[in-house]
Amino acid sequence: MLDLGILGDPAFVVVQCLNGLTQAMFLFLIASGLTLIFGVLGVLNFAHGSLYMLGAYLSYTIASLFVGRPSAFWVALVLGSLGVALAGGLIEAIFLRPVYRRAELDQLLVTYALVLIIGDVVKFAWGPDNRSISRPAILAGSVLVGGRDFPTYNLVVIALGLLVAAALWLLLTRTQFGRLIRAAASDREMVGVVGADVSRLFTGVFVLGAWLGGLGGGLAAPVGAIYPGMDVEVIAESFIVVVVGGMGSLTGTLLGSLIIGQLNAFGILFFPRFALLFVYVLMVVVLVVRPWGLLGKPHTR
Repeated sequence: MLDLGILGDPAFVVVQCLNGLTQAMFLFLIASGLTLIFGVLGVLNFAHGSLYMLGAYLSYTIASLFVGRPSAFWVALVLGSLGVALAGGLIEAIFLRPVYRRAELDQLLVTYALVLIIGDVVKFAWGPDNRSISRPAILAGSVLVGGRDFPTYNLVVIALGLLVAAALWLLLTRTQFGRLIRAAASDREMVGVVGADVSRLFTGVFVLGAWLGGLGGGLAAPVGAIYPGMDVEVIAESFIVVVVGGMGSLTGTLLGSLIIGQLNAFGILFFPRFALLFVYVLMVVVLVVRPWGLLGKPHTR
């Protein structure tokens, strides 16, 4: 039975909002890479969730090598996400570059095939059993928010997510690489005409997107189990975030993540059987009313 009385507890509402914000930051890290890749390369990368899963597994393996050391988790997070970035560069150069100018269906089939390939590689390398990573000892406790406990680790995730969002904004608006990314998102052919190395730009964007996915996987590893198939679950919600916020819009992706995070946080609390339904209903409404997303632009290419 729905109990609206708990909404009268400000501390509870704040904690629940923080829970939603934590999930929003995980979604943003994954979906931001997805929207960057689509905005510049024009590829709907179904394998992006697989990069997230790979980041979690690599972080687990690297952390296992440094068991007992205070820096184990952070070393694993840095090296694991960089390993995913390297894998992303290889994937772009070997599998995606040859199909950029082919039909979109070919691109979708290639990225879907990569989902199956990476999934089998993960099962072969790590097996079918669930894995887990311990949170750093310094972040294993909780803080009081109005008399209620909230995990310290989640606060760090929120801070890191917002820091990454700010860093991406600075990258896109204050650097030459960012200006090229924005130009390519508007007119890819024109970027080549002005003398920019389009192939290198595309690889750089895909590597950046892969790093964001791997970072999200590494940060999510201590929160839940690491298992084959986690990629499929996260990619569906990431696509919803991108659709709601606006395909190709980084600001829209952040907004979409915040909306979906809060919708999940309060929806699963009051309507646990229908929480996921609300997310899909929101996506359908956005597609009907504003097909290009809340902060996106009509797709003209």
